[in-house]
Amino acid sequence: MADMTVYLKEVVKEQPIQTLETILSGMPGIERALVDVNDGEVKIEYNENKLSQDAIISNIIRNGFSVED
Repeated sequence: MADMTVYLKEVVKEQPIQTLETILSGMPGIERALVDVNDGEVKIEYNENKLSQDAIISNIIRNGFSVED
């Protein structure tokens, strides 16, 4: 199991959070995602044998979210 943290400026309201949860839950290998609405921090646990960090980030961006550095 691997962990990663990304920051998304859009996930401070309910609708974008629900959209992100739908996106992540649809990806095979995502085990858990926790969103901190105060700062847009998203902690993701995933199976690195099924999914890479690049694939997760690419999917998030492709669905209209902005990943901050």
